[in-house]
Amino acid sequence: MPQQAAMAPQAPAQDPVSAEFPPPRPRAQRHTYGAIDLGTNNCRLLVARPCESGFTVIDAFSRVVRLGEGMATSGKISEAAQDRAVAALSVCAEKLKRRRVSLARSVATEACRRAVNGRQFVERVRRETGICLDIISPEEEARLAMLGCHRLLEPGDGPALIFDIGGGSTELVLIDTDGGEPRIKCWWSAPWGVYSLTESEGRDFPNREERLAAYVRMRERVRHAFRRFSELLPASKEDIRLMGTSGTVTTLASVYLALPSYDRRAVDGLRMPAAAMREISEMLSGMSHEERSRFPCIGHERADLVVAGCAILEAIMDIWPAEMLGVADRGIREGILRSLMARDGHPI
Repeated sequence: MPQQAAMAPQAPAQDPVSAEFPPPRPRAQRHTYGAIDLGTNNCRLLVARPCESGFTVIDAFSRVVRLGEGMATSGKISEAAQDRAVAALSVCAEKLKRRRVSLARSVATEACRRAVNGRQFVERVRRETGICLDIISPEEEARLAMLGCHRLLEPGDGPALIFDIGGGSTELVLIDTDGGEPRIKCWWSAPWGVYSLTESEGRDFPNREERLAAYVRMRERVRHAFRRFSELLPASKEDIRLMGTSGTVTTLASVYLALPSYDRRAVDGLRMPAAAMREISEMLSGMSHEERSRFPCIGHERADLVVAGCAILEAIMDIWPAEMLGVADRGIREGILRSLMARDGHPI
């Protein structure tokens, strides 16, 4: 197995980017790097090599594992969910080996943070796959997501809010880019993601009226969770920028573009009117599961979770009413890769 990078979560310093990029080590060789992000809903892998413009992805993998299934009632990661995740991580381990990855970091997020058997699951993963999962803090999760996608922000002098709607939580990071590189001004983690919020409300509603009522309740839950963070935001909402990195925003962007199948090249870096996101969210919230699943980029797999994502997204746009929304198909994995490469002296 490749060397697993030992990087403990750290609190943001006065200059979090400088803290993230200490004086580089001499470049003795060009490593192949790996990054694994095991979330509440998905398991994702990227393998990359550094290049002059950043890095080149040479392999990738993503699989829905639904690690958080049933956790709302049991507080545990179920055996079935563990089996799905271990199977996906076994594929990742094989790819790391086949690509001769020499340095990797593998992180787990909200499901493992919250589960009473999260540590036992991590040990099972190490024993059966050789992958050493690092259960990172919400703060570290927010920082990595920001590092992975901030370069896609539209130019501007105002503050920017980057958010990551996950399966079990949502991270928000307010950043200042006046000095060129981003500086974290404040961050927040709310315990609602597409999976946890869906399970809190349920999935089966017999008619449009009940679906819309459930959507209002979900938005209210998230609004309450964001209340303290909204008090930290600047009073002036002029010249603000907003960007999301998550399956929710990339899925809704695909609906906006009417794509027949998902196309990362069309979605990553897209800027779209926030009003269009609201229209799509409100449309989907009133549809049945079957109606939502007919959209090619939603399908049956995402149809039950996308409404919760819409509720979270609208709550974010309520507290940060930017006119445009930036869309990023990148995040934690890219943040890990940039961190590892910067430590070895590669320009990123």
